[in-house]
Amino acid sequence: MSTVPQESLPEAQNRIITHSGVAITGRTATDSQCRSRPLDLVFIIDSSRSVRPGEFEKVKIFLADMVDTLDVGPDATRVAVVNYASTVKIEFLLKNHLTKDSIKQAINRIEPLAAGTMTGMAIKKAMDEAFIEKSGARPKSKNISKVAIIVTDGRPQDQVEEVSAAARASGIEIYAVGVDRADKQSLKLMASNPLEDHVFYVETYGVIEKLTSKFRETLCGMDACAMGHDCEHICVSSGSSFYCKCRKGYILNEDQKTCSLKQVKVEIVQDPCMCEARLAFQRQTQTSLQDLNAKLAAVTRKVEQMENMLGRM
Repeated sequence: MSTVPQESLPEAQNRIITHSGVAITGRTATDSQCRSRPLDLVFIIDSSRSVRPGEFEKVKIFLADMVDTLDVGPDATRVAVVNYASTVKIEFLLKNHLTKDSIKQAINRIEPLAAGTMTGMAIKKAMDEAFIEKSGARPKSKNISKVAIIVTDGRPQDQVEEVSAAARASGIEIYAVGVDRADKQSLKLMASNPLEDHVFYVETYGVIEKLTSKFRETLCGMDACAMGHDCEHICVSSGSSFYCKCRKGYILNEDQKTCSLKQVKVEIVQDPCMCEARLAFQRQTQTSLQDLNAKLAAVTRKVEQMENMLGRM
């Protein structure tokens, strides 16, 4: 019997064993520091003739592994699956399965539809029938993100640009996953911006499970503060890092960690040379002199007039 090298405890805890037996290292989505943000999540999967039965099984494994990374529940993430080829079939709605086990069992029962690739029709059906409150989507007032993940290996046989734009305009964030022969331009037409964060491509269905960790990084909300911090007052998570803030009335010190009571400085601004007062005095004096000169000129004219009158007598 061959022996398996014993792993250190941290490494063993951080391994994810997928349904196919592939081990992916990293933090599991069940870690207390990692929780996916609540989503209304709809998978739109291509099961056209080009997707061989074995490949379609790998798509289902990918979906099941994705579900394992999420917090699933009535108040957390809800999941639906839309299956398409020449026709479109909603396999189950957001309201139908509210536990991981139930969702994975439903995924396991999905059968391929074969024939064509009507991707635009599938997006429209998801928008009109899956992302609605009647089907289990939360109302807009709840501010729950609506996310669609499209998985395809071909070129759409219908138009996707307009219907994708309409879906995005309605508030649905679209991720496009292309496999093997997938038309990359169509992926870009479907996906939300920025494209570098919403378009993924893998060469074969055999490696599609690698995208699980990519989506975990995108959909999983890391609470960096919960992992430990040295902020004196308030820790604020920002992606995979954090920064410190102070309570009202305090300011953050240069170390960006500790806080000091805010000092209120009262500054009295004085003019050392009293220039404004001096100018005001000069203006007032000049005005007074002008008035005196005017009066003196008037007196002088009167004296001259009297002298002229006396001279004529």
